[in-house]
Amino acid sequence: MSAIQLNVIKPSVNNMTARVFLRAAKLDFSEKDVYGQTRTPEYLARAPSHLTPMIETADLPKGALWESCAIMQYLCNKHGLDDFYPKDPEARAMIDSAMFYLIGTFYPYLARATYPALNFPLYAGEVGCSDADAPTKEAARQAAVAALAEPLDVFRAFYIGDKPFIGGARPSIADIRLAATLEFLAAIDYALPDWAKTYMANIERTLGPAYAEPAADVRGYVNYVKSQR
Repeated sequence: MSAIQLNVIKPSVNNMTARVFLRAAKLDFSEKDVYGQTRTPEYLARAPSHLTPMIETADLPKGALWESCAIMQYLCNKHGLDDFYPKDPEARAMIDSAMFYLIGTFYPYLARATYPALNFPLYAGEVGCSDADAPTKEAARQAAVAALAEPLDVFRAFYIGDKPFIGGARPSIADIRLAATLEFLAAIDYALPDWAKTYMANIERTLGPAYAEPAADVRGYVNYVKSQR
C-alpha cells in the first residue's frame, strides 16, 4: 500500500499541480480519481471541505490535507525536498510569495476569465453566477481577462527575472503551480506573451512525463469543451 493517497479531479489545474509534483518528486503514492464523489458522506468524513487535490496519509494529524500549495510545502518539508523548496529563508520566502500572489491575486482573475468557458462553477457572489443578464456577465468576464496581464508580468519581472525559473536553475513548487495554472488560458485562446510560452515549454522539458502526463488530462478537457462550442 502506498504511503500517500492523492485524490484528484483530473481536468483541474489545481489538481494538476499536485499530480505533477508527486510525480516529479518521485514519492510513493497512489492516485484516485474522485470525480462525482467529493460530496458523498464517505469523502466528507475525511475532507469536510469537499476539495481536491487532497492527500491522505497516516502521518497527518487528521489524516488528510487539501490545497495544492499546502500539500507541496508539507511533502517538501517531510521528505527534505530542498530542490523544490529550499530551506534558505530568503529563497523560500520568494517561492512562498509567488504562490500566495498566484492564489490571492492572479488565480481569481483567471477563474473569472476561464471558468465560464470551462463549464466550471464560479464562486458565490461573483457576477458570473448571479442573476445578471448575459451581456453583464460577459462584460465582467472580459474585465477579468484584461486584468490578467499585469499580475502575469509581475511573475516575469519580479519572481523570475533573469533566471529560467522562480526556483532558479530548476523548477520549484511555485513554478509547478504557475505553469499548471497557465494551462487553463488555452480555454479562452489567451495570447500568452512569448516569455510565458518559453517558460512553460522549459518546465515541461525539464520535468518530462511528470508534467506532460497530468497536463495531457487538462489539455484534453480544454480541447473537449472548446470543441463543444
